[in-house]
Amino acid sequence: MANKNGTTSDLRATFLGVYSVLKSELLNDPAFEWTDDSRQWVERMLDYNVPGGKLNRGLSVIDSYKLLKEGKDLSEDEVFLASALGWCIEWLQAYFLVLDDIMDNSHTRRGQPCWFKVPKVGLIAVNDGIILRNHIPRILKRHFRGKPYYVDLLDLFNEVEFQTASGQMIDLITTIEGEKDLSKYSLPLHRRIVQYKTAYYSFYLPVACALVMAGENLDNHVNVKEVLIDMGIYFQVQDDYLDCFGEPEKIGKIGTDIEDFKCSWLVVKALEHCNEEQKKILFEHYGKADPADVAKIKAIYNEINLQGVFADFESKSYEKLTGSIEAHPSKAVQEVLKSFLGKIYKRQK
Repeated sequence: MANKNGTTSDLRATFLGVYSVLKSELLNDPAFEWTDDSRQWVERMLDYNVPGGKLNRGLSVIDSYKLLKEGKDLSEDEVFLASALGWCIEWLQAYFLVLDDIMDNSHTRRGQPCWFKVPKVGLIAVNDGIILRNHIPRILKRHFRGKPYYVDLLDLFNEVEFQTASGQMIDLITTIEGEKDLSKYSLPLHRRIVQYKTAYYSFYLPVACALVMAGENLDNHVNVKEVLIDMGIYFQVQDDYLDCFGEPEKIGKIGTDIEDFKCSWLVVKALEHCNEEQKKILFEHYGKADPADVAKIKAIYNEINLQGVFADFESKSYEKLTGSIEAHPSKAVQEVLKSFLGKIYKRQK
């Protein structure tokens, strides 16, 4: 194992080492009689879908756990267990993305074809998603079954999975083809979609895993959940902003929220700030794939200075989040929340 309390690259190397261990356990799971073909399929599917992202969510579990331990060196066992929980979140993310890409009929993900677009995979990807989802309790059972907080972990993952799937549902039914109606879009709807679809699993779950592992009762940390949900919403608003105004070289993709008729923070704010004439143009051209339509929407975004509206939102959110964090009684928990905020404030990608 790499230096257990070393630099970020050491931490990443250690984390990837734990992936190899978990993968090998899953490929030899005694509950199933493996054949060479089935083992090769699952291994290829895992390597393609699980470790390819930025790994932010998984690594955050280890970072958060370290901060909760207030500078004490972690044992090898603690590093391994925190990493295993981090990987459970990455597995959850992979499961959602594999199925999301099928629902959205997407072409690429993380710079390569979506898993269901890979030759010979096709709709077998649906079952692969189910397998990814089922790996989570296998990992938890193998490494946490003897822990006093085992049932809390199972409960936490079940709860967050339900919230995320429900958020995805609101997002999907809001953008049903043939029922495109901008007047449905509002700040409260945007907030609900983001809170359920993204904030719970991306922001709350990593910290909740660390708290549970540190022996904390999550019922005593409702305010931590609220701050992390607000952070998740702030993060998504940045994402919506970068989708339109970010530089593709920096964000690594070309934004398509306007074409996709997304309930983006930008369009909701535009509806609030524009005059009747501009509103007519938004209603007519939002959600159309033609670059000329997209250009008309972006022109209105510029006319009403949405970049200024966003800058204002960003500074107000930062102040509000910092205030909520500093009000927290535990210094260690404050550090965890500050480290999250530091990673996302004024990001460019």
